[in-house]
Amino acid sequence: MRTSSVHLIRRYWIPVIVWMGVIFWMSTGSFSSANTAIIIETVLYFLFPGISAVQLDLVHGLIRKAGHVTEYFILCMLLFRAFRNESVQRWRLRWAIQAIVVVSFYALSDEFHQSYVSTRTASIFDVGIDVASGILALFAIAISYHPRR
Repeated sequence: MRTSSVHLIRRYWIPVIVWMGVIFWMSTGSFSSANTAIIIETVLYFLFPGISAVQLDLVHGLIRKAGHVTEYFILCMLLFRAFRNESVQRWRLRWAIQAIVVVSFYALSDEFHQSYVSTRTASIFDVGIDVASGILALFAIAISYHPRR
């Protein structure tokens, strides 16, 4: 029995669209460095009372970059899943390329969006992190589908 296109959209593409919305929301001023610092620094001071200001800034920055990695790793996995949809094949290079192209364009558009948010800064470096995270996700998918000996 052939699966309806509505079912395919609901099952595979709605999660992609919702996750893209989450990424867009996290690009707003609500998640600016100043706003996340309030929470992250409080937790870090609690866990490491003797942490210096330099260390605090470094860890805060690393946590923010880890957010990029997580967001785009998940996005790429969802995109690959959506392009694969009901196929019995586990891996196709075409799906991987399609997923990384969408990740790349979305990362660029995300930074473009941030350039219009007064409390955010756009960075081509962040686009690189986002695309690298997507590639990492594709490696994880490829490894998980590799037959075991």
